[in-house]
This record gives sequence, C-alpha cells and structure tokens, in this order.
Amino acid sequence: MTGLFKRAHGGGAQLTLDPIEASILRNLTVQMLELIGPGPGGDASDSSAADYDPLAALFAEGPSEPPEDPALARLFPDAYAEGPDAESASSEFRRFTENDLRAKKRDDALALVRALDAAEKDRRGRPVVKLDAAACGHALGTLNDLRLTLGSRLDVSEDDDSLYRLPDEDDRKPLVMAYLWLGGLQESLLDVLMS
Repeated sequence: MTGLFKRAHGGGAQLTLDPIEASILRNLTVQMLELIGPGPGGDASDSSAADYDPLAALFAEGPSEPPEDPALARLFPDAYAEGPDAESASSEFRRFTENDLRAKKRDDALALVRALDAAEKDRRGRPVVKLDAAACGHALGTLNDLRLTLGSRLDVSEDDDSLYRLPDEDDRKPLVMAYLWLGGLQESLLDVLMS
C-alpha cells in the first residue's frame, strides 16, 4: 500500500497510489456504478440529452420495494425499521427519495473516477490524486458506499473481528483486504477534513 490521504497544498486532499491500487480503486468504483445502475431512462438523466425533461425528472417516482440484492439493500435501506406502519412508511419514503439518493451516489462515484483519471504522476510514476473540498466530499461518500457494498458481500457485522484472522487460503481474503484498505483510506480522508 502506497499511502493514505494527506492535506494538499492550497487545501483539499491528495492521495499517492501505486498504479495497481489506482486501478483497483477505479475498478471497484465502476463496479459499484454498475450495481447502482443508470438513472431513470438510462442516459436520460444526463441534462445534456436532447429529450431530457427537468419537470418530469422532478416529479419522477422511484421504486417502492426494497432492493433484493443485499448490497443495494445496504446502500438504500428502509427508512423506518419499527412501528405498525414501518413497511408502508418506508415504501412511501423510498418512492420519493431513492432516485435522488441513487443520483447522488452516482455523482459521487463518477467524481472519484474522474479524479483518478485526471491524476498526475509523481517522479516515480505513481498517480497522485488531488481533490478540492467538493471532491473530498464525493470521495468520502464513495469510499463509504464501497465499504458498505463489500461489507454486505462479506456479511460483516459491527463486532466481527474475524476478518483480521482469515487464512491466506480463504477465498474472501482479497475482498477483505480491499474492505480494510478502503476503511484506511476513508479514515485518513476524514482526518484530513477534520484537521
């Protein structure tokens, strides 16, 4: 592992990665984008599309049922867990908020992909990802979403420390290493933003 986020000169944050790490982070982010899916109507959510109708987009309703995929269910959880009307209240809440939440997660992930693609190389040929304040927010959201996605695939619970003791032969080991690495990146970015 090359490094963690550091404060950038002039504000924001920067991250120096090994080329393989940059490729892994980009690949995981693109896979998460594919999992989240395109906006309503595919590319119609892109305001540059000729047939884009902003008024229709404003009143578009999202799904009312929770996603079946455990990773998506973790990214888009029910709003209400308890109470006599929790299911119907969650359904109604989801119908009016999930499209916007999906769009936010897509925007965050696309911003990170763009930052990775725009990374300059240092003297040793390593990508240096530079983020301004807005890009830091996007990156933080995406790192969190990536960890939630991998955590659901690994069935991680809050008090599960067995991830640190997996034998090398365990098929989950690469995902666990990515999960832990993303946690380190997320924590270091938070430290930069809080300092």
